[in-house]
Amino acid sequence: MSNLPSDFHFSQSSLQDYADCPRRFQLRYLLNLAWPAVEAEPVQENEQRMLMGGIFHQLIHQHLLGLPRERLTRIAADEHLARWWHNYMKHAADLSSLLSLAGLQATSDLLLHPEVLLSAPFGNYRLVAKYDLIAIQPGVRIFIIDWKTTRKPPSRHWLEQRLQTRVYPYLLVQAGAHLNAGSPIEPGQVEMIYWFAEQPDEIRRLPYNHGKYIEDDRYLVSLVSEIESLGGAEFTLTSDRRGCSYCKYRSYCDRGIQAGALDEMESGLEVIDEGEIAIDFEHIAEIEF
Repeated sequence: MSNLPSDFHFSQSSLQDYADCPRRFQLRYLLNLAWPAVEAEPVQENEQRMLMGGIFHQLIHQHLLGLPRERLTRIAADEHLARWWHNYMKHAADLSSLLSLAGLQATSDLLLHPEVLLSAPFGNYRLVAKYDLIAIQPGVRIFIIDWKTTRKPPSRHWLEQRLQTRVYPYLLVQAGAHLNAGSPIEPGQVEMIYWFAEQPDEIRRLPYNHGKYIEDDRYLVSLVSEIESLGGAEFTLTSDRRGCSYCKYRSYCDRGIQAGALDEMESGLEVIDEGEIAIDFEHIAEIEF
């Protein structure tokens, strides 16, 4: 019998937690254990960056919906937020400029879909994702653009291993046809672009293709099957202790008490804890099989 609720939905966050540490997945998603530990020191700075990161994403969303930039700029008063917003307005607010930084050329018929939720059945459960921006050149290319407020941009190799990079293009191919005027999305049309607010000239391009799609399908199916088959004691602690200092459950798992230093956090670790996505399935287009 499965240990998962029948209405469980997988996301890049939950799958990444399992890949990093099966025990953390169990504590967070199956046992719903709230543990009042901080993730990084100094606490105030870390929490402020997390808060400002969330507001930054909201400002971009509102800008893409057409709200005046002057009105939004007045909101960006915090030091970090003001810097990120300035960099966004200068380098990324115009998608043509952003794509040009990535060595790409935008066409005038570019269609923008900010803050998109996609969902698809996945075995006995569902796979869901929330996208910062999906930009479509009809019949040509589809870009998944993700805004990052990390202190340092991670390596391309590191990003390629992350579940976000695997889940987002995969699910877009599965469930994004309604964004593409009803036409199926081919893996080779999809490209993921990471833009970094602290380093606005840094772009990470990760093109997708059919081979990656097949590989991701096999990997994600096997990962979910593995999770589904485990009993309580089989959700073991990670053998890689490097991330334990930044895990809320470290003291619960006897992996230390002191939080890791924010300035020593591995490059690429996002300061925004998006948590689990609140899903209203009535507002997500269902895909047919």
